[in-house]
Amino acid sequence: MQFNDLIKSNYMKKIFTCLLTMLGLNSACSQHNFENLDVASFASLIDSDEVTLLDVRTPEEYAEGHIASALNIDVKSNDFIETAKEQLSTSKTIAVYCRSGKRSAKAAGMLVAEGYKAVNLSGGILAWKKEGMPVTTVEYETDTFTTPGGKKVTFYALMHGSIRIECDEIEIQVDPVKKLGDRTVDFTTMPKADYIFVTHEHGDHFDKDAIGQLTAEGTQLITNRRCADMLGYGNVMANGDHKEVAPDITVYAVPAYNTTDGHLQFHPKGRDNGFIFNIDGLRIYVAGDTEDIPEMADIHDIDIAFMPCNQPYTMTPDQLVKAARMVKPKVLFPYHYGQTDVSGIPTALQADGVDVRIRHYE
Repeated sequence: MQFNDLIKSNYMKKIFTCLLTMLGLNSACSQHNFENLDVASFASLIDSDEVTLLDVRTPEEYAEGHIASALNIDVKSNDFIETAKEQLSTSKTIAVYCRSGKRSAKAAGMLVAEGYKAVNLSGGILAWKKEGMPVTTVEYETDTFTTPGGKKVTFYALMHGSIRIECDEIEIQVDPVKKLGDRTVDFTTMPKADYIFVTHEHGDHFDKDAIGQLTAEGTQLITNRRCADMLGYGNVMANGDHKEVAPDITVYAVPAYNTTDGHLQFHPKGRDNGFIFNIDGLRIYVAGDTEDIPEMADIHDIDIAFMPCNQPYTMTPDQLVKAARMVKPKVLFPYHYGQTDVSGIPTALQADGVDVRIRHYE
């Protein structure tokens, strides 16, 4: 090669290198419209109700140990963005993590491109564990909220109609059931309940064995007349009753029944309960087995609602949307949905400002 040709060659290499650098910088800018946080900053951020925690590893990795309250959507799945849009609200900051921080950085970039605000845990769950931060292997999805008085209230999605509520050291179980189809819940691994609420007598809500496993000295069982008679004990609440069960917990029994012709026998009017819990100012509506009854128009100021969705026993997705528009909860968990497709409900209620969260309440 001649000397002049060598100079030209080196010059072209430099130009090419500069172009690659510029492209790399531009790529980095497009992919890094999110903040990488260290463990301490990440831990502080996810303590807020305005943040959704997202684990983007595989379900197998998630099951081996994850940060409490994290949702799990595998970033390597073909429908990652579609699933994210169904489950995540653009009004919340999405705090993303994976094993080492690489997959979550990719996920954060993808979410930002879709209009989300995202932050990434630098170093992933490996860094989280290295700093001695806790992880959980509990298989149940959890959601944590803060009461106006500053207390933390955590909901565990056990299955179908079974909900565990934890507030400080108080344990509440709603409709605990050990087995439904091929799904099971091991209540022996959980703390004894301070309060057990049963909405009605059907086997997917009323389980004597589960109640027995959760009962200790001092446990209060609160239910309707029918279940109390079947058990031989229990504190009875009828539609319209209210009860202060603790200094900062008041419970209201509200109607739950069918209205569709041919379905009235499943849940006759006046027999079963839904419950409204006021926990330190946080108002929670657990609807029980019901359709979109007119009494829902009298239910106001609900922070969190659990509404059922499976005909012929409860509501269709359209009925649930109508019910949500009556109650206007800030956060809605469709539950008791069996094989019903509830994936369209978040989109249907997006314009109504309802934060719809799909959990494993099949």
